[in-house]
Order: sequence, then C-alpha cells, then structure tokens
Amino acid sequence: MGDQADALRTMMEEDKKPQKESQTRIITVTSGKGGVGKTNISTNLAIGYARLGKKVVLMDADLGLANVNVVLGIIPKYNLYHLIRRQHSLSEILMQTSYGIQIIAGASGFSKIANLSHDERKSVINEMAQLADTDLIIIDTGAGVSYNVISFVAAADISIVVTTPEPTAITDAYGILKIITTEFRDIKESPKILVNRVRSASEGTMVANRIINISNQFLNTKVDYLGYVYEDEIVRQAVTRQKPFMELNPKSKASACVYHIVNRLENRADIHKGGGINNFFSRLFRVSTLDQSIDTKTK
Repeated sequence: MGDQADALRTMMEEDKKPQKESQTRIITVTSGKGGVGKTNISTNLAIGYARLGKKVVLMDADLGLANVNVVLGIIPKYNLYHLIRRQHSLSEILMQTSYGIQIIAGASGFSKIANLSHDERKSVINEMAQLADTDLIIIDTGAGVSYNVISFVAAADISIVVTTPEPTAITDAYGILKIITTEFRDIKESPKILVNRVRSASEGTMVANRIINISNQFLNTKVDYLGYVYEDEIVRQAVTRQKPFMELNPKSKASACVYHIVNRLENRADIHKGGGINNFFSRLFRVSTLDQSIDTKTK
C-alpha cells in the first residue's frame, strides 16, 4: 500500500508540472449492458465529426472484447496492449483509415488498467501527449459497471450512455448512471443519454425522460438527453459488411440521426473547452487506482 501511495503522490506532483497545452476533447461512449449498439454509435459519431473537418481519433477501450476494428473491417497489427506494455509506440499502433479517422485498436483479453505499474502509466501519458493537436478523441468503453469502464467515463470531458427501449437496457443504463454520479462528484458535466434503435422520435423522448426523471428523483443528479438513432435496416447491413452505416448510406435515417447528434454537441457555447490529453490520462489512472472497490460493490 505504501508503494502505491508513493506512486500516486508522484503522479499528482507530475500533473502540476507545465506541459504542452492541449484543448483536445475526450468523449466516452458507454452502456450499462452489451448489445445496445455502443460500438456502432462510437464509430459513426467519429466519422460524423471527421466530416465536419475535425481531426478525430477513435480509441477502442473495451479491454475485454475489443471490436471497433471488426465494425470497420480492419485487421490491426498492433493494439493498445502493445502501447501499455511499451512494446510499440503510439505512431506504430495508430491506424489510418479510409473514413477520415484514425483508430487505436483495443486490447482484447487485457482488462486491468489499475494493475499497471507507475512507469507503464507514465509511459502511456507521454505517448498519448503526441495527440495534443487532435480535436477529438472518442473512446468506446466496455459495457457494464466495472472500474475499468467507470474510470474512462469519470475522466472524460463528456460521457454518453447508450441505451435502447428494452426494459433491461433502461435498467442497466440507470445502473451505470447511479455509479457514475454517486461515486464521482467531480465529473466535468452531466452524463448524456442516447437512445438507440427507436421506432419513433417520441419513443426516444419517452425512454430518455424515464431515465432522467428517475435519476433526478433518486440520485438528485442531472442527466441530459442527447438524442436518438432510428432502428434502421442499413445498420444491420453495415455490420454484416463490416462498414460504418454512415459510409454505406450517408442519407439513411440512422446516419441523419448521428449528424443531428454531432451538430447538437458542436453547437454548445463551451464546446472548445476540452480538458486535454494529459489531464484526461492523469485523471483516468488516478481514478482507476483509488476506486477499484467499485467492482465489489456492483457484484
């Protein structure tokens, strides 16, 4: 415990040192359960931002079942594991795509960020600092309420919780919101709800309002409704063909919804006030070190 505390104090002192300023915004996309389309949302949001002329990196942080590369039909040579273990540099694992975005492939089977040594954490922060000129990093987290997932969410500038109209998905979305808002009082802003696979706009609003009202009543916390994405056959076709649906049919109902969500995020007055790369990763590692107890609380 003494070694861990000393390492944490050292990290916090290093956070105070002057570093290259970065206004990069970090958006995490998460969900309370699997199968709600979280990775599809992450990938197509990244492409939507790129089409606005933004420099975007999509990072697959599902450290158990990474599949951003599967959705994109890409076979990565190296992934986040190789960076964390200092086997390859960021420039070696960062992949260019034909969709106007760069990706950092996930590390399937590697799920314990909190187990990294101080030197490994410091190395990750130093490598990621190379992305300081990136406008936006979208992080596709794992599903559920493990401390790995919650750490990414708590450290981000904006967190988006994806759900569907299914009762189990709604319950699990509330569950992850409960963990986020009760365990971390210093999150940067209210979590956002995105309702996927809706049959109508009113269904999306109804689902979001249910979650928002319950969160306000029982958690005394504010949750924002970000928008919805229609149930659309083009999404199923895109998954089968391993292409983003915004590429397969940019004029589809699902694509139009993603454009609307991106525009809603961009039209905020404080949108350019990103916390930056160094701040994000320092917060990420600090949270994952101090809050491993979340796993036991949610089992």
